[in-house]
Amino acid sequence: MKNGIVRFAALYVFNVAVLLLIGLLSAGVSVGFHALWAAVILTLAALFVKPLLTGAFRKAAAKSAADRTKTGEKVVQYVLVYLVELLIWVAVVWLSGVRASGFWSYALPPLFLLFGWMIYDQVDDKLRAKAGELYDAVQGRVSGKKSAPAAAAPGSPAAPATAEARAELDDGLTPEQRRMLDELG
Repeated sequence: MKNGIVRFAALYVFNVAVLLLIGLLSAGVSVGFHALWAAVILTLAALFVKPLLTGAFRKAAAKSAADRTKTGEKVVQYVLVYLVELLIWVAVVWLSGVRASGFWSYALPPLFLLFGWMIYDQVDDKLRAKAGELYDAVQGRVSGKKSAPAAAAPGSPAAPATAEARAELDDGLTPEQRRMLDELG
């Protein structure tokens, strides 16, 4: 549950920024405060509709993949990704207060979405970690839980070992394992 909420929140914030950027860069697109609702639609579409559409289009394209060259296959894959982004953009315009007028206001924003989501994939892990920390902090304040009191005074030599032991109990990893995982990702 927590991972789903954190993923939704992180993607939502990023989508608001992307929508506002689309509104600034595209002359025929009017976003404004509608970005808040449009980002909900865009986030839900990215999490649920996009994987379904991508899978359906890839399955359909795979039937004729043997007839295409390597370059032709890449072109087909890029076109399919663009079509998915286009369908999602049309749904956002249709279901929200975002207004698009003219050919280019429908043709270019899917490319902006694609580039935005490529950037999001690069910062996703860091963004989710930060959002997870915020979620835990808010959940701790709402539930009224406070951190466990330290067994030793902060200046005593037992405090670092106690803190490490507590951290190990929380996630089951030793400090070495935690360090190795941090270095990996």
